[in-house]
Amino acid sequence: MSRPRCERCLRPLTHCLCALIPHLHSRHRVLLLQHPSESDHALNTARLAALGLANAQLAVGEVFPELVDWLTVPEYRSVLLFPGEAAVTLADTGSAEDPRPLLLVVPDATWRKARKLLYLNPALQALPRVTLRNGGASRYRVRKAPTAEALSTIEAVVQALNELEGEGRFDALLRPFEALIEGQIRAMGEETFARNHGGG
Repeated sequence: MSRPRCERCLRPLTHCLCALIPHLHSRHRVLLLQHPSESDHALNTARLAALGLANAQLAVGEVFPELVDWLTVPEYRSVLLFPGEAAVTLADTGSAEDPRPLLLVVPDATWRKARKLLYLNPALQALPRVTLRNGGASRYRVRKAPTAEALSTIEAVVQALNELEGEGRFDALLRPFEALIEGQIRAMGEETFARNHGGG
């Protein structure tokens, strides 16, 4: 029998994170496209990001039939937060001719599955690509990453919005994420964490 869980953050009721989730307003909009394999993951950071941002939307799937409608909202300029040869930094996305805020589309998946999302949704491939500034190691200490610079989805969203709207403005979004990580470390024990993740 499964443990009762919070219907909002989907954590077990004994480990609910809702009290730590802020309600932050942003000029720019965030659209999180989550691969189904991430939705039931214990460390579901895209959901935490969507819950903490008033101007965010979370959609789960591999193919998104409504995607073109989501991307063509006239109030926003849609861009894809994903590396690529033609990607520019967020600092270079400003346009005097088009001062509209961004609709920041963020895939939430492993790198391999994120590429599959792009392949299955051609409208994503057509978007201009943007990247984050270099620098800053991930705090995601309980999940192995391909590089030290690889960020969790919520960390990438926070860094992107901070770059666009002011350093530190969205740091509160990381509070439930950090509590989640600390809880995972306590559950596995410091010794196991140190052995498997180089902590200590």
